[in-house]
Amino acid sequence: MYAIFVDGGRQYKVEEGQEVVLDYRDAATGDELRFERVLAVATDAGLRLGQPTLEGARITAQVVGVEMGDKLTVQKLRRRKNYRRKTGHRQLFTKVRINRIETA
Repeated sequence: MYAIFVDGGRQYKVEEGQEVVLDYRDAATGDELRFERVLAVATDAGLRLGQPTLEGARITAQVVGVEMGDKLTVQKLRRRKNYRRKTGHRQLFTKVRINRIETA
């Protein structure tokens, strides 16, 4: 059984028990999140597609923690002007575990 849902402008294909890395949200570890914008659910009975979303379908997940992404290096340079800047950035992500996929 799997489901496809939308969060933050991205689509994720998930199964129960799977851990997924989402965009950062201010939620404590152990909090429960619900995703209502479910596009498709595949079960033993078959595949159900929404137009655009499935009514009554939802995904319940639990926050595992906050992770930091890979470091990105940003370099700025203007030639012959003695101008050089080097900074870094690490994006925050929220890791969640999919507990339940509900269909109506």
